[in-house]
Amino acid sequence: MQAVGPVARRRALIQGQDEPSIRRQCELLEISRTAYYYQPCPESEANLELMRRLDELHLEHPVYGSRRLAVLLHRQGCQVNRKRIRRLMRVMGIEALYPRGSLSQPGEGHEIFPYLLKEVAINGPNQVWCSDITYIPMQHGFMYLVAVMDWWSRYVLAWELSNTMEAEFCIRAWEQALAHAGQAPLISNTDQGSQFTSPGFVDAVQSAGVEVSMDGRGRWIDNRMIERLWRSVKYEDVYLNDYGDGLSAGRGLRLYFERYNNLRPHQTLANATPGDWYHRPQEFDGQPATWAAMQACRVRS
Repeated sequence: MQAVGPVARRRALIQGQDEPSIRRQCELLEISRTAYYYQPCPESEANLELMRRLDELHLEHPVYGSRRLAVLLHRQGCQVNRKRIRRLMRVMGIEALYPRGSLSQPGEGHEIFPYLLKEVAINGPNQVWCSDITYIPMQHGFMYLVAVMDWWSRYVLAWELSNTMEAEFCIRAWEQALAHAGQAPLISNTDQGSQFTSPGFVDAVQSAGVEVSMDGRGRWIDNRMIERLWRSVKYEDVYLNDYGDGLSAGRGLRLYFERYNNLRPHQTLANATPGDWYHRPQEFDGQPATWAAMQACRVRS
């Protein structure tokens, strides 16, 4: 008899039923629809292992491109050509992070917005939120993770997993962040990825009355807070647990972000948690989310 995994068992409960809907049954079984529809990536096992190693190397050496990564892999005894590395980096959505002389052109119908955080003093919660996407390796495939984080407190407001790089899961995470916070920030900062420059995401941000800010292409320092989050997520959870499927990854990440927000002390937050700073900002000299508060601090500095 063929072994049936936990996702397959739950999928079997959903299939063949007229009522309730797939959405409702996924909610009852605590399975995201992305996890339900997830199919293992067609990449070979060898490529999946190589992608995991590339992900680890990229975290350690974010300024290295395909040429230098190929050299590092050769030194580790992995003989792989640069062309293959470039292709897998595109699949993973990663690139070398370094300043460039000019910004890349947006895709058709996509607008690039200026970076609004230069010399801005962010001194309280809900002044600036930042969003980003990262690659999540699994035993037999991979998924993508997007998070929306409050810049000042490092509090993760919302996150979402997807098996594609389309903009919809970024929009869902943004809407979840708005619902969780009960208010909108003054500024939303992202990189220039096509998901964040898409008309759908930009409209979701602007319709909430939020200013759109975007990093210079390849400038990780412009969105450094969430880049640090990814390092913590991977070294403290993803690499250690080696998730087998989207369901286990979703459940594991839910527990991790609960710990990250409410239990894990941060040295840069005076050994308090992001939740402490976000929910009790007055104890940490947090200022209100108003343009006047940000401008006043900017003038004093």
